[in-house]
Amino acid sequence: MEHSKIGIYRRFIKRPMDLILTLIAIIALSPVIILVAILVREKLGSPVLFKQERPGLNEKIFIMYKFRTMKDERDKNGELLPDSVRLTKFGELLRATSLDELPELLNILKGDMSIIGPRPLLVQYLPLYNDHQKRRHEVRPGLSGLAQINGRNAISWEDKFNLDVEYVDNVSFIGDLKTIFLTLKKVFVKEGINSETAATVEPFKGNQRTECNNEKQTSNSWS
Repeated sequence: MEHSKIGIYRRFIKRPMDLILTLIAIIALSPVIILVAILVREKLGSPVLFKQERPGLNEKIFIMYKFRTMKDERDKNGELLPDSVRLTKFGELLRATSLDELPELLNILKGDMSIIGPRPLLVQYLPLYNDHQKRRHEVRPGLSGLAQINGRNAISWEDKFNLDVEYVDNVSFIGDLKTIFLTLKKVFVKEGINSETAATVEPFKGNQRTECNNEKQTSNSWS
């Protein structure tokens, strides 16, 4: 019975709810969105929006939008400087307040994303996932999710992925509403800046450590 309820919500209610709440958010936040866009243009230059390919539902690639938070500074060879160098105080403020995430509302309108779901990560991570972790792509990625309200950058990649799959297995109306309210709470108290760059969190390098531990445990079990 519980699975049928989850199925009904995911199939018939979640997407319309995303559209309605997103339209309300865009209208209500339009002055903030315009102001941030102007400030980004003045302080960081053009383009105002940061665009990057991310994997979505069923690993389909889409272009995710965010407000730019870093300068386009390069070395003498034309290579971009490290994120920690290019990230400005203004950019840090945008991330701390999650204002840089506002353009993702457009992704929700387009159907690339949902309000709640696993955060869309980098395309280069796709071949690094194990079968369990790949399940995070069984739903649309979200503006926020269980990992964002349960530690964000303070928890390990393994814990993040486990929370993502937990969400996939337990999508519900009440769960989404609870996650929305907890996300707003964390934004207001500035807990755990949500970013997928090396300036704030180590990149995902695969499951080598987990695999090594498993091999060690298997070896010990046979000794």
